[in-house]
Amino acid sequence: MTDDEIRAANRATLERSFGAVSKGDVDAQLEFCTEDLEIRFPYSDPPGHLQGKETIRPYLKRALTTFEFELHLDRIYDLVDPNVLIAEYTSAGRVTTTGKPYANAYVGIVHFRDGQICAQVEYYNPQAAVRALTPD
Repeated sequence: MTDDEIRAANRATLERSFGAVSKGDVDAQLEFCTEDLEIRFPYSDPPGHLQGKETIRPYLKRALTTFEFELHLDRIYDLVDPNVLIAEYTSAGRVTTTGKPYANAYVGIVHFRDGQICAQVEYYNPQAAVRALTPD
């Protein structure tokens, strides 16, 4: 495959993964990921680092039970390495425990191996989540 074909395939994988998140379907989301998937959340308090699909699965299930939202890919930036993309995306939805609206903006650095997501670093505003999670 050429670098452009690899980038296109990786973009399609990212779009399908985000589609699964928007449906709250963690199992479908993780079908697009390697077994040794690594996710980092540098802006969470404390900063989060999860590794391994089976460690990440229950974390994501809890998160997507609490946060119901759709993800919208706004921009994807190609890098020299065809197996790394930078994505800007937004979410819009609600928190199930408080009923409050939840919206955020994110920047993700997504790494791919053999057409699957193997690592992601996600930067977002943690205060938006805190406000939505805090009962009135």
